[in-house]
Amino acid sequence: MARIAVIGAGMGAMAAAARLAVAGHRVAVYERTETYGGAVRRFERDGFAFDTGPGLLTLPAVYRDLFVKTGKEPLEDCVELVQVDPSARHVFADGTEVSLPNASRAGVVAALDEALGAGAGERWGAFLVRAREAWDRTRRPLLEEPLWPNWQVLAEKEPYPAVPHRRLLRTRYARTLSEIGSLELCDERLAALLESSALAYGLDPRTVPASAAVLPYMEHAFGTWYVRGGIRELARAVYERCVQRRVEFVFGAEVVRILEKEGRAAGLELRDGTVAEADFVVAGVAPDAPGRTVTGAVRRAEGAVAPQRGMPSRLTVLLALRGGRPEGAAHRTVVHAEDPESERKLLFGSPGGMAARPTVTVLRPGDPALVPDAAHESVVLFSAVPARTQGQGGTERQVFDDHAEDMITAAERAVPGLRDRILWKEVRTPAAVEEATGAAGGAIPAPALAAGAGRLLHPGNSTDLAGLFTVGGWSHPGGGLPHAGMSGALVAGLIVEGPEFRGSQ
Repeated sequence: MARIAVIGAGMGAMAAAARLAVAGHRVAVYERTETYGGAVRRFERDGFAFDTGPGLLTLPAVYRDLFVKTGKEPLEDCVELVQVDPSARHVFADGTEVSLPNASRAGVVAALDEALGAGAGERWGAFLVRAREAWDRTRRPLLEEPLWPNWQVLAEKEPYPAVPHRRLLRTRYARTLSEIGSLELCDERLAALLESSALAYGLDPRTVPASAAVLPYMEHAFGTWYVRGGIRELARAVYERCVQRRVEFVFGAEVVRILEKEGRAAGLELRDGTVAEADFVVAGVAPDAPGRTVTGAVRRAEGAVAPQRGMPSRLTVLLALRGGRPEGAAHRTVVHAEDPESERKLLFGSPGGMAARPTVTVLRPGDPALVPDAAHESVVLFSAVPARTQGQGGTERQVFDDHAEDMITAAERAVPGLRDRILWKEVRTPAAVEEATGAAGGAIPAPALAAGAGRLLHPGNSTDLAGLFTVGGWSHPGGGLPHAGMSGALVAGLIVEGPEFRGSQ
């Protein structure tokens, strides 16, 4: 039985802790804040409750597997999973609307044909077939196996089978997500639908490789799910599973140093001077975490994948509304930017900025657990923003408050009369994300993607220091709830089985 110290109580870290405890190890988790879950938090006030991190779940099989492997009670005995249908409603810049059924190719094709015109559904369906090819080619190395030592193969080869387009004497292939939209989908609204899947992860559709086609494919193939009571309930269930497996949690414990002895990790030191000896250390920390010297101890071998840089954050607006949720309202609505090109230039430019009419996602769960009574509604708006944007001609907070008002205005295209129903609102800035996760400026990691010269890969879970492993959104296989759970499985496998571990079979 080995002693294992885990830094951070994010979803990936807890997934690793539960698996390691079941394997017979003594596991202790040291979390600098006073609660678990990382970005998966909840805000409560006056009988209202809101998820302040992810609001929906894809690939629930990742957490089903975690619960199967760590105890007798399956996931569905610990939380109530609800398949969201429609998967999403989209409101485009020209006022066109479409609601897409959950995990139904035929239903999606029919809905797009009816809303956007004959042929639109067929083009989207053909795209999904190609996206599946990219998924099949990258699923194991990007999600189910430790990062290959020769990771450059993943960086150089584009897995998306782009359709050749001959113009004059030149044949063109889509190499970015935006080019898929312009060359293969041939409809501004379909292009906006595609690009929104990248924007939701803070990725620039103009530069992200075509391999990002796997993002909308994952949602289409495996569905979109909600956890009754909010996604925070999933974090609670994982935490409780850890406790049941006798994982020890120490909250308010900031790690400042990883101890080394004879060339390997030997434990950690807390800010109060406490030393915890360990045979293995698992670090669930973001790179460049402000004021956290422990990040400097996570060394990488020369030629290893570099951490993602320059990722945006998210502005979240929590709305307590008078009046109940109308029957049949979509759980999720994406309100597309009126000027998407301007939005991309501002968001991903230097210095970053925010469009006056941004792309906004509106979440209306319709969950009685989130409201004081049926005469009220709990709504969450979120939009990608530069990490910790500095205000121009005003304070940083004022800039975000003003942008929150812009988001509400944009959201009224999906929810008429929204502003008149507001009892109160809470604005969660990138600073709140930074406080919860430790990531500089509140940056949010994206999932690992192939091609693009490797800039969207994440460092492997093993490090240059024996006995030290990394877990969570800033390590392989990257950001997002499913990917965090997968990182926990990979780290547990590497510790239990050793470097010969090759992933799930």
